[in-house]
Amino acid sequence: MKSFTSIKQLLATLSREQKLISEIFEKRKLFAYRYDDALEVLDYNEDKLRLLLEYNVLRENGAFLELDDQFLQFFEQILEVNEEINVSFINENIQAIRHNILYYLQENNDYRRYNYLRQIKNALRKIGVIAIRNVVDLKRNIDNTFKNEPNYKIKKSKLENLDSKRNDIFNLINLTEKLISGDEEQTFFKVATDEQLQQIILYLKSQLNACRHNLIDSQKQIIEYLNRLRAQNILVEKIRQLIYLKDQFELRTKTNILDVLRRENPLLFEPNPVYSLKLSIEQLQNDDTCLDLIKKIRAKHLSGIRIKQSIAETNLSAYLDSEVEQVPQINLEEVKNNFLAGSNNLFEFLQSYDFGMQVEFEERVTVYCQLVSQYDNFFRFTDRYHVKSGTEYLLIYPA
Repeated sequence: MKSFTSIKQLLATLSREQKLISEIFEKRKLFAYRYDDALEVLDYNEDKLRLLLEYNVLRENGAFLELDDQFLQFFEQILEVNEEINVSFINENIQAIRHNILYYLQENNDYRRYNYLRQIKNALRKIGVIAIRNVVDLKRNIDNTFKNEPNYKIKKSKLENLDSKRNDIFNLINLTEKLISGDEEQTFFKVATDEQLQQIILYLKSQLNACRHNLIDSQKQIIEYLNRLRAQNILVEKIRQLIYLKDQFELRTKTNILDVLRRENPLLFEPNPVYSLKLSIEQLQNDDTCLDLIKKIRAKHLSGIRIKQSIAETNLSAYLDSEVEQVPQINLEEVKNNFLAGSNNLFEFLQSYDFGMQVEFEERVTVYCQLVSQYDNFFRFTDRYHVKSGTEYLLIYPA
């Protein structure tokens, strides 16, 4: 595997293949970006694709392509779309600050002391950014887990795991505040009287304070979601028990369901009301047509005569006559065996093959494609192409 020798080379490679990298990044959660799809984006220039694989920008996973983890994490962190909550970064920066403070106090050279101070400032900035990003990702993951995870046990485990990560972030925030307050490193904060450092610390304190308030809200949200899950689970278990007792015909004897139904009076148990359509009295008094209709209906009702409904004919022989349509079909297995017995390429072989019936050029091209897709293990594919009647085809020979 190759590695980039300069930033210029790295940026040039990413810029040149930005269309392909963008598509794979957008489909990173589908795990379904095929090698052939990448070739199509690159105008079938396989050298460009192999170059990305050699420099570990892309990685092959069977028939699919993925972005390498280091580039994937870089893009997700820069674009702030990373859903992974990693509290180890905060802890690593806290340890780096402590080490650099120690080096700063032990160093006598002013230039090297300034470098240690600069690294401390950078680590403090990183802690604020990482803490806020983790809090935002935590809140988004909590909502997504509760709303989208269909499995009850997995949903409960994920929420408990997110609550554990929330507690880890809260503890690291407390450690950071204890560190920058000067309780542990009083000597450093007295010696390093740097105005920019003080501004960074004040801004970091405001960031950590905002994170703490958001973590309290996240804790309340997790507790609420877990309680709702427990309530739903209890309800489901009760319904299952009732269904089991009903199937065993023991619902009335082993439960107090009749007493409960007597006490409850929900609208759900009420029958649907039926409202009859009443004619207008004024219309009945003034309209002779209505009176005639009522008399006819009354007469039919009193006569007791039932209207005999017409019955369809029982002779359905005309509908049962079957018409057989013969559809000619090509035996691909037989065509494949005849091709393997010869030495001509597949396309030319099919153009001169006798199918026992009239087969047009387009149908022979279709047979060519069907043979290639079903019996590719029996064929030897070359890199050469020919064109016939406006159709470009690959030269394929028996293996």
